[in-house]
Order: sequence, then C-alpha cells, then structure tokens
Amino acid sequence: MTLQEFKASLQQKTLPTDLSPALQALWQAGKGDWNTSHVITQAASDKDAAWVHAYLHREEGDLNNAGHWYRRAEQPVSTQSLTEEWDAIAAALLAKS
Repeated sequence: MTLQEFKASLQQKTLPTDLSPALQALWQAGKGDWNTSHVITQAASDKDAAWVHAYLHREEGDLNNAGHWYRRAEQPVSTQSLTEEWDAIAAALLAKS
C-alpha cells in the first residue's frame, strides 16, 4: 500500500486489512480516534508502535511522555508539524510492510 492509498483509506469506515498494529493505530489517529489509537499502541510492544505512541502524546501536548516513547522507539523527537510527522511515520511503516 502506498502513502496515498493509506491516506485515501481514511475516507472508509472500516480499517484496511493486513495492517500492522502500528499502522492500525496510526490509521485510527488519522480518523481522529485518539483513544482507540492509544489502546492499540499500549497493547503492542514493538518500536513501531512506540513511535506512534510518541506521536499520540505529542499530539495531546504531553511532551515529557512523548519523549519517553520516542526513546523507546529509537526515534528523534519530532519538530515537524503533526501532519508532517503522521505522513513520515506512515511512509516509513508502509515501506517496511
């Protein structure tokens, strides 16, 4: 799936099939469902989910907690806009899948 296809899927009501937990969480965040996205990232234990988890806490303005999750993801703390970061995470995770 390309980034454009992933973003277009946000217009659908249901989650695309065969997405990793991190991409599922990012999709939910893209739909504006922070709580579902957070639940997914909390249940996953990999670095990709930690990266999305960091994004979520940055989105809510909890930068200390975000910093913890960026460290767990082994990613630098983002200084991009939230939209740019969402795109960057999506592109990186899609490239791995």
